[in-house]
Amino acid sequence: MEEQEIEATLRRVAAEERGRVSMPGDPRYASATAIWPKPVGALPRVIVHCRTAKDVQMAIRTAGECQLPLSVRGGGHDWAGRALCEGLVIDLREMNGVAVSSDHRIARVLGGARASDVATVTDPLGLVPVTGTVGAVGMAGLTLGGGYGPLIGRFGLALDNLVAAEVVLADGRIVTASEDEESELFWALRGGGGNFGVVTAIHLRVHDLPSVRTGVLVYPFSEAPTIIARCAELSASASDALTVQVVLACGPDGAPIVLIVPTWCGSPEEGKARLAPFRDLGTLLTGGLESMRYGRSLTLFDAFLTQGQRTFMETCSIPALDDASIEAIVESMKAAASPGCAIITHEFRGAASRVPAEATAFGHRDNHLVLEFLASFIDRSDPLEEERHRSWGREALRKLEAIALPGAYPNFLVSADADRVKRSYGPNAARLLRIKRRYDPDNVFRSAIPLPDGVPGVDVPEPAQGSNHG
Repeated sequence: MEEQEIEATLRRVAAEERGRVSMPGDPRYASATAIWPKPVGALPRVIVHCRTAKDVQMAIRTAGECQLPLSVRGGGHDWAGRALCEGLVIDLREMNGVAVSSDHRIARVLGGARASDVATVTDPLGLVPVTGTVGAVGMAGLTLGGGYGPLIGRFGLALDNLVAAEVVLADGRIVTASEDEESELFWALRGGGGNFGVVTAIHLRVHDLPSVRTGVLVYPFSEAPTIIARCAELSASASDALTVQVVLACGPDGAPIVLIVPTWCGSPEEGKARLAPFRDLGTLLTGGLESMRYGRSLTLFDAFLTQGQRTFMETCSIPALDDASIEAIVESMKAAASPGCAIITHEFRGAASRVPAEATAFGHRDNHLVLEFLASFIDRSDPLEEERHRSWGREALRKLEAIALPGAYPNFLVSADADRVKRSYGPNAARLLRIKRRYDPDNVFRSAIPLPDGVPGVDVPEPAQGSNHG
């Protein structure tokens, strides 16, 4: 389609769908493109602000008619910025409703809802959804890609709690995927991300849990090796109800510190005793542990999240924190490119590791630890500053080459990591790609977490347009 025809079509759609479409210069456009990592490159041509699945159908149809790339903006909390593309963006933020079933077992969560939106509804009912660690993250993107979080040991990944999804496909059909309907699509959605359609609603198990016991304990970086080793020893023998995050970051003065964040989701009577040893890992500088509603626990990292900064991430998975890996991450933090660098751990254990690897598209079901090397900085269009932060993450990864497991967490990877992406899905890769070809043969939904390529016997279409639920 010629440029003038594209422009005329977009103007016509904007007139027909008054209030649903915005373009550069519109305040709603500015709001939709304000995502957690600073957008880099060409900004969207047009944004469609959706309230219903019919709006999503219209947006997909418009993108196809204009031959524009397509992406989906949910929570916008994806370091690679895949929520935005240079073509048409489907903005789901107004589709953020949450409703809990009368038996308090299932929550219906619309595609634009964040973890905090869900907790706002479930907290007063004494229920919890399985989420990540940050309330600003979109529930659909988190769930479709995996969903490591503080409840993983007891309740599994977020995707292990998905019971159904409502999806608008590339051809405009609206389907429900579950164990009983579109079962192959349902299998692929649980780990394959937003590569098959626009997920406008998810149905999630929620669990009886009036409160969790958690908090942030701050220790001096000078004691980091000892503190992390003692923490790892406690975690190794812990019950499924205990999950622990280790974070190496910089405090308000710019100096590195160690943050230990244990979360107990078992019996409240046991919680205090179970977490007490984490207060004695070393010289405690500040912080404490207390019982709180789950929604409040999702705000513990808010002080460390700065909107609109340039962000790079590297990641790997390791079997556990041992002397070699502890030395590697401590040395990497010493060499941080700026105070915006951090190293964050995510545990995979308990209930998550008891799910058979073939049950969902998610490929790595053995106990492990995900390491996240996050480099954020104020973008002043300085190529040297950009390269320093990129290099820091790459060097941190290099230090762990001999220890790292094959593949990594796909939600943290990009397409350029083709070999690791393929290894991440393991024996599930071929089935995943066959389902992709069936439901999205023209690769319309591409701006999502990367899928493996180069699988023998599977013909996958060349990249065209895309979707993301970050």
